[in-house]
Amino acid sequence: MFILPLGAHAQLRPLEPWQAKEFLAHIERARVTVDPWIPWATFSTDLESATATLQRYADRLATDTGRIYGIWLDDDLVGGVMFTRFDSAAGVCEIGCWLEQAGEGRGLVTRACRMLIDWAFRERGMSRVEWWAAAGNTRSTDVARRLGMTRDGVLRQRYPHQGVRQDSEVWSVLSEEWPSGEEESKSAVLAELDRLTHVFIGAFTNTGDRRPDLGVIRDVFIPQGRIIANVGNEPVIYDLDSFIEPRQKMLTDGTLTEFSEWEVSERTEIFGSIAHRFSEYRKSGYRHGKRFEGGGCKTTQFLRTPSGWKMSSLAWDDEPSTVTE
Repeated sequence: MFILPLGAHAQLRPLEPWQAKEFLAHIERARVTVDPWIPWATFSTDLESATATLQRYADRLATDTGRIYGIWLDDDLVGGVMFTRFDSAAGVCEIGCWLEQAGEGRGLVTRACRMLIDWAFRERGMSRVEWWAAAGNTRSTDVARRLGMTRDGVLRQRYPHQGVRQDSEVWSVLSEEWPSGEEESKSAVLAELDRLTHVFIGAFTNTGDRRPDLGVIRDVFIPQGRIIANVGNEPVIYDLDSFIEPRQKMLTDGTLTEFSEWEVSERTEIFGSIAHRFSEYRKSGYRHGKRFEGGGCKTTQFLRTPSGWKMSSLAWDDEPSTVTE
């Protein structure tokens, strides 16, 4: 059995019928995020049906028409990727993915999908790799976008799922569009910088039932990192602890609720072991019960370290927020 590394403590391995018990336990943990989008997750409700799901892919592997692989993080199955269709005669295949919350924010799915696509093009000579996603499944289409795919179109009401006819978005990448080794290296670095940026921004979100976890900022920064607010007359310079602690309190004590922030544009430059990103962002939420919206710009510096790419410093300036209620 092969094992491919996906970064620190993470691996890609084949997922086979004998692992159905572990697979079922994982699907139960992931059900809230995968059931709305993946029919076979809905059908895998007990050991028999979970075994049947994995057996269907084992049968496809035997006929060279499909494959399924699991993503393990610290020896726990947290997600996977698959060739849902593999037509070597036509030179066309389709890949898909799923992930439970414990595996999010690490770039695992993106790296695993790159491995599948690279193998399909370089080893099997495929001409086109497709990505099908239910319309509205933005997490899935975000992965397709990070993989450099093009949105080909939408098939309206293509299939029923949970009593509703679903639209399907079709994305694809062609063999001639897939980056060479040197281009791929830069693309992989950019994907990792994207991931670090999104982990940082996502740490503040407390919309719905999400609980902010600013502790992950320590994971994406070097220990000596600095974060600088340059929104007043003088810059305020924080180390990681002095930045995290008051904001964790504000986001959990009712001061700042239904808060989220998102990047709307970016320009990233990479040179060897250093990189710089200039980002424009928007944000919204409730401060002391009053709705506000705002935005601003961030400049972020990155370093390649022995443990991978990390942020070394971040500075931001806000535009004035607008109170809407």
